[in-house]
Amino acid sequence: MCSTGAQAAANSPLDILNAGNAIRSGGRSKVLTRAPLARGYATPVDAPQGDYAFEVAASNLRFGEGVTREIGMDFANMKARKVGVFTDSTLAKLLPMQMALESLDANNVSYEVFDRTRVEPNQESWEEAITFAKKHDFSHFLAVGGGSVIDTAKVANLFTVYPDADLYDFINAPIGKGKPIEKTLRPLIAVPTTAGTGSETTGTAIADLPHLSAKTGIASRAMRPLLGIVDPLNTDSCPREVHISSGLDVLFHALESWTAIPYTERVPRPSNPILRPAYQGRNPVADIFSEWALRQTIINLPRVARDGNDREAKASMLLASTFAGIGFGNAGVHLAHGISYPVSGLNKKKGKWQHPGYEVNHPIVPHGISVALAGPSIFRFTAPTDPARHRQVANIFEELAEPHAKDHIDTSRVSDADLGQLLFDRIARFLVNLDVPRGLKAIGYGTGDVSDLVEGTLPQRRVLDLAPGFKGSDGREELAHIIEGAMEF
Repeated sequence: MCSTGAQAAANSPLDILNAGNAIRSGGRSKVLTRAPLARGYATPVDAPQGDYAFEVAASNLRFGEGVTREIGMDFANMKARKVGVFTDSTLAKLLPMQMALESLDANNVSYEVFDRTRVEPNQESWEEAITFAKKHDFSHFLAVGGGSVIDTAKVANLFTVYPDADLYDFINAPIGKGKPIEKTLRPLIAVPTTAGTGSETTGTAIADLPHLSAKTGIASRAMRPLLGIVDPLNTDSCPREVHISSGLDVLFHALESWTAIPYTERVPRPSNPILRPAYQGRNPVADIFSEWALRQTIINLPRVARDGNDREAKASMLLASTFAGIGFGNAGVHLAHGISYPVSGLNKKKGKWQHPGYEVNHPIVPHGISVALAGPSIFRFTAPTDPARHRQVANIFEELAEPHAKDHIDTSRVSDADLGQLLFDRIARFLVNLDVPRGLKAIGYGTGDVSDLVEGTLPQRRVLDLAPGFKGSDGREELAHIIEGAMEF
């Protein structure tokens, strides 16, 4: 699991040298970078300095079958005055909520339930949840659901503490003002019911903004749940398609955080620690979590797709989701998530794709599917920026693939120039074996939509700035190339 060989040689000495220089100079030293720069363009002498430090932050976690039944004791121990319980209309009737509410009742914890969370939330659904939370002035919060529910509870908590703020005060720049969150939020316990988002570990919340036909959100360590209750019993009710979509989110969380630019190349260096973003660029700690999650997903997601009763594989996927959350929550994601937001947002006007297995009354490209569709094209594009790291990814796919999905090509004999296409093929084969739609055309997009998809991706600066392979431009040309290549695989 630990990185060795070429990867260690590429990271550790530089990290140590930068840290030493920073300590000696009180943080004013120039950060040394490898030659050639992974970003692919020359750096002027007076260019903004990259960061010299990274931070590691994650929620407290509790893993095990049946731990949902401990929630009432947790809130009683915290002397909760009144708990806001957030879920959706489907989960409100299922075992995870039954266990949670029984535990609250058994421990005499007062609560109110909000069960109108929207799957793939939008601004309107967030505002409804915020209004509910402000009305009740909850002392504590509980989220029981997938990423949509957990993200909604985070935002409801935020605006309980900032009741007079505007939503766009905290929405990521340049869409919103991206103000730092300086107050302490109220305790939130998150209970994931899908093995996908890792939202129980992070301070990120994402929603669809209809007027932009794209998604963005709020990202701050201040929004992290106090505790994530990771209970394998809670994913039993997921349909096969939800397991697959959620698992693909895990896969790309791991791939993107593993291949993001190094934290030393993220600019500008923050003038104050509070300004250091949650998404910092890849770093040695995040790498460990991301690689483990990648390996577990390649092994176990096909097993879950084949047999929904495979309890070992489902538990492994839930833990992989949490590990990937820790990885990307500290390193960040990049192109697959950046492109996914307009893919989902524009669907209501263009493809109007209604993914099977989702009980909703509106067109939907589930988040994991929208992330995966451009995946093969993205990593064909990024492979030349760091062939050694991408070669390791290609090796992992072949090493852990099921026998019928192996291509039996010796990765070490593939040239750097051909590595991107090999990685494209291996990621595509993995997706096809999970019955993922075979590219953007399969869900209703065409080449005439490339420009709109590019325009919807460009505002996602918080993730695009972590993407390798841009040439000093805003990425418009590169994004068009990637999206054209994602039309089919």
